[in-house]
Amino acid sequence: MRTVALLCVSNIFMTFAWYGHLKYKSSPLWIAILISWLIASVEYCFQVPANRIGHGTFSAAQLKTMQEVITLVVFCIFSLLYLKEPLKWNYLVGFLFIIIAVIFVFTKWE
Repeated sequence: MRTVALLCVSNIFMTFAWYGHLKYKSSPLWIAILISWLIASVEYCFQVPANRIGHGTFSAAQLKTMQEVITLVVFCIFSLLYLKEPLKWNYLVGFLFIIIAVIFVFTKWE
């Protein structure tokens, strides 16, 4: 669970780093880049330990898949609450396909 918790915190920071500036399009681009990099540096303080801790239990492919699903969940919440953008049905269908990919990655096929 430590891995999942660290990945969740990491993704919250990274989502703000990548998309938070979209609400402030009038500010200069260089400021958005600088602030995004500062936020991303904090994100790495959670992402790197998450991968180190989780790699004994999960494969690298499983860690990456887990991170992508967490990213989508965090992004959906961020998009709805912060950016005030609706989730369209086709986005959800696309996310469903990613969830199906998770099943393939985490199933033992021996």
